[in-house]
Amino acid sequence: IIHFLLWIVVTQFFVFLYCKLLWRGLKFVVRKFTGRCELQRICYNNKHGARRTLKIGRPRRCFYFSVDLLQSALSVHPDKVEKTIDDIMALKKINPDTNPQLGISLQASLLQIVGYRSLVMEVEKLRREPYDCENTEHEEMLMKLWKELRPDAPLSGRISKQWCEIGFQGSDPKTDFRGMGLLGLHNLLYFAEHDKATALQMLNDSLQPKHKLFFCFFFTSTFTSTYLPMPSPLPLSHAL
Repeated sequence: IIHFLLWIVVTQFFVFLYCKLLWRGLKFVVRKFTGRCELQRICYNNKHGARRTLKIGRPRRCFYFSVDLLQSALSVHPDKVEKTIDDIMALKKINPDTNPQLGISLQASLLQIVGYRSLVMEVEKLRREPYDCENTEHEEMLMKLWKELRPDAPLSGRISKQWCEIGFQGSDPKTDFRGMGLLGLHNLLYFAEHDKATALQMLNDSLQPKHKLFFCFFFTSTFTSTYLPMPSPLPLSHAL
């Protein structure tokens, strides 16, 4: 055990040495040789798209020179992206007049990162919002879902066994939104409105004796299983 712990300590020391000294030294030599900093090399050597944006989104690789600037650059409001780029170029002593493409490339990638993170925050906010039967907007969405999936069958009441006909587990559908909150309802309603034929087909198949699935509950549960295991913050590659 002692030898194992000693090996870990020595390994961590060399990793620290590499990150703090050798890596910086290597970057310095490469910049002197190429005349470009790492940020410039990433933007100039990679086409617009996921590859470039993912590299810019890796703190140790592209914004190693300033942790504070990294945090502001990757989480800044979209309206302040241009100002952030000016700060980065000033800190790296890059002349924007002789490197006009750098600002354009960096802006495109930062807007992707900022937009993605904003989307994640909005989705998570919906997931954490519980269904409220006292909320008129929530109730209207639920009634609209019924009309989309059962347009020819009037609902007898808010609390009714009829909800089982569209795949809820009981007479009050709000209990099936406990896992995904209001996000589950939004997803169901979007699916029913924008791909109605597929939604109705899946609902009809789920009602067959050989399947015996609760369509709405199964839909929200399946989405829960694909959403919740994702790390936080979610990797940018999911959106690119």
